[in-house]
Amino acid sequence: MSVLQIDNAGFLLDGQPFRILSGGLHYFRVHPEQWADRLRKARLMGLNTIETYVPWNLHQPRPDQFRMDGSLDLPRFLQLAADEGLHVLLRPGPYICAEWEGGGVPSWLLAEPGIRLRSRDPRFLTAVDDYFARLLTPLRPYLASNGGPVLAVQVENEYGAYGDDTAYLEHLAGTLRGCGVDVPLFTCDQPADLERGSLPGVLATANFGSRSSWNLAELRAQRPEGPLMTAEFWIGWFDRWGGYHIVRDAAQAASELDELLASGASVNFYMFHGGTNFGFTNGANDKHTYRPTVTSYDYDAPLDEAGDPTEKYTAFREVISKYAPVPGDTVPERAPKLSVPGVVLTERAALLTNAAALAPAVESRRPLTMEEMEQDFGFVLYETRLPLKGPALLELEQVRDRAQVFVDGQPVGVLERENHEFALAFAVPRPGSVLSVLVENQGRVNYGQGIHDRKGLLGTVLLDGVELAGWTNRSLPMATLDGIPFTAATSSTTTGPTFHRGTFELTETADSFLHLDGWTKGNAWINGFALGRYWSRGPQRSLYVPAPVLRAGVNEVVVLELQASPRTRTVDLRETADLGPTDE
Repeated sequence: MSVLQIDNAGFLLDGQPFRILSGGLHYFRVHPEQWADRLRKARLMGLNTIETYVPWNLHQPRPDQFRMDGSLDLPRFLQLAADEGLHVLLRPGPYICAEWEGGGVPSWLLAEPGIRLRSRDPRFLTAVDDYFARLLTPLRPYLASNGGPVLAVQVENEYGAYGDDTAYLEHLAGTLRGCGVDVPLFTCDQPADLERGSLPGVLATANFGSRSSWNLAELRAQRPEGPLMTAEFWIGWFDRWGGYHIVRDAAQAASELDELLASGASVNFYMFHGGTNFGFTNGANDKHTYRPTVTSYDYDAPLDEAGDPTEKYTAFREVISKYAPVPGDTVPERAPKLSVPGVVLTERAALLTNAAALAPAVESRRPLTMEEMEQDFGFVLYETRLPLKGPALLELEQVRDRAQVFVDGQPVGVLERENHEFALAFAVPRPGSVLSVLVENQGRVNYGQGIHDRKGLLGTVLLDGVELAGWTNRSLPMATLDGIPFTAATSSTTTGPTFHRGTFELTETADSFLHLDGWTKGNAWINGFALGRYWSRGPQRSLYVPAPVLRAGVNEVVVLELQASPRTRTVDLRETADLGPTDE
């Protein structure tokens, strides 16, 4: 039994001095059949510990539901880490940031009017206490005190950048202890936020990515005794739609690591392996302008999105070897990739004309939010009839986040939250014309007060200054593609959002990357597995396809194109990724 202890000098493990050499690896961003591979590569780089967040919103999709299976089988992930000889730092939230949808806080909480997340609001604390009980009870055998790999558990996450309510943190720590967590607790904050986010009697750690000596000195000034540790050593960064692919020089990052380890500090790389925001799970930031995060969470990490070692892997391994034993195995080689060019999508189904087959209509006086419809991800289709003919001005009080507007099925414009757009002028052909508004949740904000991010059409909808009332609302979470009535494509043109389907055959499987050259914006699936979003806005220009998603024989690819598909309607599987241009 390896129990972590904290004394004035540093960490002890089984009574012996111990340095935590950890790397971030989020099980929910990696296909479960690839967990063992990524964990093995962490050990081979010289790490002795793995860190992972826990996404509350996936584990508890509804208040009365809790999942811990399949891609969310956290006990299995912890056991695989233990089998590899790795310890674990567990970060269960309730808030995780992580550039993850809503910072991991379930959207169903936002159905409560006026709720204050990350606070002592009784509605929030009741939900958190229930979540911790459901999560931690089955995880007790995996605590180090019970012979498991979990050395320490984090309380909240960078709370000092959000608030300063020590009683709130004390409640969370008390709930963790009440759920049987008897290993050390810790908090993490940037040095400037350390006092607001720390808790008496709990280890405080610092987050930074540069100026290691200066930041560690700041931590030591505020914590004169105890271990020095950075819980998030930022060695890369995430990308947003419309930006550049962000990279960081490997030599410079390795130099910062050397400086950090020379001080005797412990470290957790953020990230060791970033993985992918599969499906609709990416988050967003909103600092006066809404900025959604891309599908890839490559993060310019030591292992790239497909789990292959990068230049940083070798550079960091060499630095670590100066301070700790590193396995003698050679650096793992790049895994095989496959290529299937020119997959033709021969079938299609228009979304608007088939909406009734995809989801029932819910009637309401005003548009309902996604939260009111008990919906987490995807789209909502709002429809009403327009009373007048002729020129009209449509005003949407709040678009969360992207609204495609149609009149009698014909596109008349797009309104984007990112561009602060809320009004659209068009001509109504006749009284009684159907107004359709397809609204996409592009990712709930994951940082700051913006986490109170309700989706859909919020507030009042006006036509020529008069409120439009009498709506139908169709929830389109796209959790499954069952029921889509595909038919053979008879022309090369489409109008409005359309599903396209094709097949390809394989004799063997391997990782690949789906390229959608000429397509504009939408989502893609292979064999029903949601790969994520694509957007010609970039920077990301390909979607990672994990080998376990593919199969020998016939495979199916489905693309939901929201704007305009290319005339040829083909996609390619290629051996290399394209994450877009960098700013270097």
